[in-house]
Amino acid sequence: MISSSSNAQIKNLAKLQKNAKTRREQNVFVTEGRKMFEEARDLDIVIKAYVSESYLHELIIPEEDYFGVADYEVISDKVFREVADTMTPQGILAIVKQPSYSLNDFTQNTTSRLLLLEDLRDPGNLGTLLRTAEAAGMTGVIMSKETVDLFNPKVVRSTMGSIFRIPFLYVENFQDILENLQAKGFSIIATDLQSKRNFTEEHYPNKSAVVIGNESRGISDATRKQADILVHIPMCGKLESLNASVAGGLIMYELYRQQNS
Repeated sequence: MISSSSNAQIKNLAKLQKNAKTRREQNVFVTEGRKMFEEARDLDIVIKAYVSESYLHELIIPEEDYFGVADYEVISDKVFREVADTMTPQGILAIVKQPSYSLNDFTQNTTSRLLLLEDLRDPGNLGTLLRTAEAAGMTGVIMSKETVDLFNPKVVRSTMGSIFRIPFLYVENFQDILENLQAKGFSIIATDLQSKRNFTEEHYPNKSAVVIGNESRGISDATRKQADILVHIPMCGKLESLNASVAGGLIMYELYRQQNS
């Protein structure tokens, strides 16, 4: 059992929790909690699990059945609380392989609905949008390189496991990817306060890519000019804009409604 926070494995866990560069170098990320561990275990992508002493004692099935082929290490409760990112940890962490996808993984079908995120910075928004994208049946998520790290612990938790189930991709040049998608027959959809087209009244093609921009700035001027369809979301009161994840959710579910009506 590991009972010291100066242990090399614990130090590495702490770095992986806090440092995106370390996660990229090792091509891994950290999950917390029973549900996330079990899903990663079933996908056979767990590199190593770390379980608190009390969590292990509470298991009602044999350890070898619960962990399967996943390697695991027991940590004292005190050290576990120190290395966990959450205030009330569930007692299990796992170092997990980062999934890897290419653009072809979600652009080849005749009906593809993509979510494009341009410089999104809030971890909660990113996690919620990924989760909503899965729920609304989107084919994949494409992110600009300035978008917050998807493997940030807060993002991972807020995806509620969607990080394992929906394809995603970071791209170096956002405008280039818009042109690439348009060449593949996709229509680029973006919101614009000046647009007269209500998002519920627009007909969206089978191959559509919805762009959600930065929380404070929205989409860039270059993206606005490149978009094929500009729509607005009606709002009462004196609001200037909606939360990014709310706006994205509304449009994704309108695409879902049209596709399934």
